[in-house]
Amino acid sequence: MTWDTAATAPVERIARVLAGHELSRNGEGELRSAADAVDMLWPEYTAAALAILKTMREPSGRMLAVGDAGVWERMITAAIEDETISES
Repeated sequence: MTWDTAATAPVERIARVLAGHELSRNGEGELRSAADAVDMLWPEYTAAALAILKTMREPSGRMLAVGDAGVWERMITAAIEDETISES
């Protein structure tokens, strides 16, 4: 199986989702198109994004039933330790 890889770090992707959710009318915001605002403001959401990743370190029972806990922990730890947030 071939996996696609993301061009941006998990922290950035989560921060962008949080910003979009808060700013867009598709979420809790007022903006019809929030793309430009998200591009400018996502760095303000990196602390919350990191907190979400830290929360995800421990897999649920259902997750353990279908996957390897050690692999999951290493992947989430790598995402937390990733200090290269894309500038693009």
